[in-house]
Amino acid sequence: MTDFQRIADRVEIDALRAEYTDAGLMRDYDRFAGLFTPDAVLRIPDADVTLTGRDEIRAGIERLQGFWEFFLQHTHAGALTVSGDSAAGRAHMHELGRLRDGTSHVNYAIYHDTYRRTGDGWRFASRTYEVRYHDATPLTGTPGRAYLASRVTA
Repeated sequence: MTDFQRIADRVEIDALRAEYTDAGLMRDYDRFAGLFTPDAVLRIPDADVTLTGRDEIRAGIERLQGFWEFFLQHTHAGALTVSGDSAAGRAHMHELGRLRDGTSHVNYAIYHDTYRRTGDGWRFASRTYEVRYHDATPLTGTPGRAYLASRVTA
């Protein structure tokens, strides 16, 4: 493998991680599920969630996002080791949002990932979400559209 290929692999995997966050925030569930291998597993142990395969991942993430009034997720690149057509790594996360029941959620977490090179590029073979810090203090801010509407003057 060339140095160029190693660099390209790292860039593509970082783009995959960014695409995951974007697809989730845009509620593009088909694009979201397409970022996984057909047999992938997505785990969120603190929420007792295990989703296996693209169809289950798509349906599960849509169901989970239905609980949120608003939700933001920020991905920060972590460690990454590439070995041929497979890789392992971590992505560091910061999330905040408010659930429809009025409770707030702020956390810092780590995704523990495995990746596989496919004919469509790098895809997640597994993602496991480990919460490292959680804060349920009520968020006092206002979601974007509500904030903008409150700022409009006649």
